[in-house]
Amino acid sequence: MEVNIGVQNVAREIALETDASPAEVSQAVDAALTDGGVLRLTDSKGRELLVPGRALGWVLVGESEKSRVGFGQI
Repeated sequence: MEVNIGVQNVAREIALETDASPAEVSQAVDAALTDGGVLRLTDSKGRELLVPGRALGWVLVGESEKSRVGFGQI
């Protein structure tokens, strides 16, 4: 699943592929925002991403789209 994170006062977004479910990501975001803590997500390669909850601008959670290869019809 793909997660995009916007951080306040930063022009670029953070894009992350994770094996976590949408519910797990939403729960982690809610916990970081309510406790003023840190958003902790692990990507599909096992690396951990840490973002302070107070710096979160927005979070987009969605299925990753597989790129198409070939000359198929749309």
